[in-house]
Amino acid sequence: MTLEGTQLIGQRAVTANGAAINAINPATGETLSPAYAAGGKAEVDKACELAWAAFGTYRETGLEARARFLETIADEIEAIGDALIERGVAESGLPQARLQGERGRTCGQLRLFASVVRAGEWLDVRIDPALPEREPMPRVDLRQRHIGLGPVAVFGASNFPLAFSVAGGDTASALAAGCPVVVKAHSAHPGTSELVGRAVQRAVAKCNLPEGVFSLVYGSGREVGQGLVRDARIKAVGFTGSRSGGTALMQAAQERPEPIPVYAEMSSINPVFLLPEALKSRAKELGEAFVGSLNMGAGQFCTNPGLVIAQQSDGLEAFLNAAGEAVKGAAAHTMLTPGIHDAYTQGVEGLTQSSHAREVARGPVGDGPNTCQVGLFVAKAADFLKDEALQAEVFGATSLVIECADQAEVERVAEHLEGQLTATLQMDDGDLDAARGLLPILERRAGRVMANGWPTGVEVCHAMVHGGPYPATSDSRTTSVGSAAIHRFLRPVCYQNLPQGLLPEALRDGNPEGVSRLVDGKREA
Repeated sequence: MTLEGTQLIGQRAVTANGAAINAINPATGETLSPAYAAGGKAEVDKACELAWAAFGTYRETGLEARARFLETIADEIEAIGDALIERGVAESGLPQARLQGERGRTCGQLRLFASVVRAGEWLDVRIDPALPEREPMPRVDLRQRHIGLGPVAVFGASNFPLAFSVAGGDTASALAAGCPVVVKAHSAHPGTSELVGRAVQRAVAKCNLPEGVFSLVYGSGREVGQGLVRDARIKAVGFTGSRSGGTALMQAAQERPEPIPVYAEMSSINPVFLLPEALKSRAKELGEAFVGSLNMGAGQFCTNPGLVIAQQSDGLEAFLNAAGEAVKGAAAHTMLTPGIHDAYTQGVEGLTQSSHAREVARGPVGDGPNTCQVGLFVAKAADFLKDEALQAEVFGATSLVIECADQAEVERVAEHLEGQLTATLQMDDGDLDAARGLLPILERRAGRVMANGWPTGVEVCHAMVHGGPYPATSDSRTTSVGSAAIHRFLRPVCYQNLPQGLLPEALRDGNPEGVSRLVDGKREA
């Protein structure tokens, strides 16, 4: 499949005239063709115009038709074949198996949302029939459902060229909710984005939907991103990236005459708590497994374990020795972009120069450009509590171990943490009391609390929460992974005394859509 280097506006391929955007193969430093001319105000305006024109029709598509559309997108992505994987590898430096797995996840979550749409529970239909004879006041007929917010701007992520990008979770959940989507492609993988964008275009056409249901725009700098967020026709934003980028979009969204929600996943260091009995019985095993999680994907997962917290003990020393040896043997993997590599190097240098952190071990230096040398550092809890810099995310395969004097200090460190995507308890049966003391703190600090696992790896399912208090995300009430992600892009509408002919089908007598409904406070059979 030939890449054209064009913007995809509705069903058209549009050549913009902005600065050239070229992907760089981070493993070789090679500049990849074609160049993608950045869009500007004209491209943003046209994409938003088409999205707004499509919204009225698309939000009322039947459940089956919308589900088939999501499944068709998945089919079209799979039909691209090896070309998608090859381009993804070239643009990201990620191994082929990782991209193949990510393609499976991308298509799997599209099909998950298709099943969610068909079930119709997301409509949250509630019907309170009229009670004209009720005393002292009659009740009018009241019926509620959820509708899509409107067109959504989605920002592709650097670290997941497929699963958090053009047809990733934000796009899938917004389309499932009945919202047209305008995607801003990430400049690190423009070719991968074009391949997937054309697959979505084909699905729109095959399903006979309005062309404005999907557009893909490219832009360098802030013009396109800020333009999307500030456009009055955009009603919500999905973003995965840096804290600075997310907060800038939040500010722009709040400065609009009509402020809109920004669902931004930003910064998390995902603390791991090593409890005493677990350390006593399996310190070496924990140290080796921890480094395996730390160095997965060169540490470029948003759930990477960037902080370890434990009481001082022989078990902790054994853990540090095992982890240090594992770090020394951990291969240096290619990072996603030269910019991410530079930021990682600066973050590690900050730890190296800190008077409060001590280096435990460093991994081998890689042979090629942009490789991530694994690192492990340690600091005292008292120093961590007074030095904000030690809590900063280092995006890559470096972690900091915090030594605490006792369980009370462990809990003080937990209370001191910013909002997180995850918190992990490594524990044995004898640690139940310690875990019980930590759990209420961790519930307030994280969106997902786990025991005896590692935070890397996020299951796409109904129960998953991939969110958390700021700065992990901009809204702790939501998730960006799992079927509940659809609720970010919905709002309730109540219909009072409308005649049957005006009611949406899901609210009509007889339940023609066959969806789950709460009628007069009871679940309808």
